[in-house]
Amino acid sequence: QVQVVESGGGLVQAGGSLRLSCVASGSTASVTAIGWYRQAPGKQRELVARITNGGSTNYADSAKGRFTISRDNAKTTVYLQMNNLKPEDTAVYYCNVDMFGRYGMVDYWGKGTLVTVSS
Repeated sequence: QVQVVESGGGLVQAGGSLRLSCVASGSTASVTAIGWYRQAPGKQRELVARITNGGSTNYADSAKGRFTISRDNAKTTVYLQMNNLKPEDTAVYYCNVDMFGRYGMVDYWGKGTLVTVSS
């Protein structure tokens, strides 16, 4: 079992920055990747950025050049540095942990942290 907790959301003006944190705890030895997703009102949840256990990263086109995903040495805390925020970045941001389970791949979600960007 893995627990996932996000933090760092808040209200920021357009052009500002926020850093989100995701802490995974519990049985994290089999984690393969951790990603940030977001869901704006009335829209589907979408991938923002993801980092694999090997350190490979990928970003949504909307995040490239503005957001950076990183992690600590223990690979259980993942950060999302968001710069030059835009009103369209307003959403609940969720952390997702992918891992090998007993019967195959499983994933765990946090409860999310709200990011609001004012114009």
